[in-house]
Amino acid sequence: MKLQLTVTCILCLLFLSSSNATVPSQYAKQAAEWFQSEEGRRIADNVLTWQTPHGSWPKNRDTASERFDGKSDDLNGTFDNGATTNELRFLARAFRATTEPRYEQAFLKGLSHILEAQYPTGGWPQFYPLSKGYHRHITFNDNAMVRILELLRDVSESSNYGFLKTEYRTKAKGAVTKGIDCILRTQIKQGDKLTAWCAQHDEKTLEPAWARSYEPPSISGAESVGVVRFLMSVEEPTPAIIAAVEGAVGWFRDVAIHGMRFDEFTDAEGQDDKRIVADPDAGPLWARFYEIGSNRPIFLDRDSVVRYSLSEIGQERRNGYAYYGSWPTRLLTDEYPRWREKHKPSKE
Repeated sequence: MKLQLTVTCILCLLFLSSSNATVPSQYAKQAAEWFQSEEGRRIADNVLTWQTPHGSWPKNRDTASERFDGKSDDLNGTFDNGATTNELRFLARAFRATTEPRYEQAFLKGLSHILEAQYPTGGWPQFYPLSKGYHRHITFNDNAMVRILELLRDVSESSNYGFLKTEYRTKAKGAVTKGIDCILRTQIKQGDKLTAWCAQHDEKTLEPAWARSYEPPSISGAESVGVVRFLMSVEEPTPAIIAAVEGAVGWFRDVAIHGMRFDEFTDAEGQDDKRIVADPDAGPLWARFYEIGSNRPIFLDRDSVVRYSLSEIGQERRNGYAYYGSWPTRLLTDEYPRWREKHKPSKE
């Protein structure tokens, strides 16, 4: 039984990390000699072929080991699933190692694209130029906005981006400030308590918003973890940032599910399925979606009807989506205590 729990938890932890990985990230920390080699230049040149005319890259494509030989206008660039930010980190490293102008030019084009895509409210959409669908919303889903902010902060502060002109680094710093303000403004409040975030927020009103038919306005037990980690990484947090972290951590503790195990099993017909079962030895679980106001876990099929039990939705969605996970575990047991020790009020 405990082995099943371990496997399930590992899969849940991999949910975000695997979707955030793109091939160029495998090479970004290679030595300068590798980038100067025939293989390194070939891979860097492959990455260039996948850049869209707007400056972004498509997701879920092997942009390193394969060349794109089609029409660049047919590529759909995005910030989802690690696309664009990972390619830009790779190209910055390639330029530092080789001083090849084409790598710098591609990086600058992509950086300008990110800066242009930021909303006046401080957030970023999943795709830019904007679409008419849910992709236009400010996107915390799959850590899209957090990855952008991490890149821009590095651009503004790290010596790895010292090749940039001051104007780029200044713009990046300003974009990070606006992005943090957006995070603070989108944090969902219940009564006088700060909680966490929806996976996506309306780009104008900042209210929680729908994405796909089974992704409702709600409080996310998954995406909110990445947002909190980013806020905790701010070197000199303001009182507002500290309050946001404390509020989210308190909410994670309040909504943790104890004594239950997310179980994978084979049904009577030999089909894979998932269920939630009682287990006093199980570690804490969190739901992917919590109902705003009640903090009850909610589950949706593709019909967009809110249900309060995993068993009430169809097998296709039970198996095709991460409705439960242990996402905040390390945050609560390790990262937050160390952060709080560093930033707790002096009167304590």
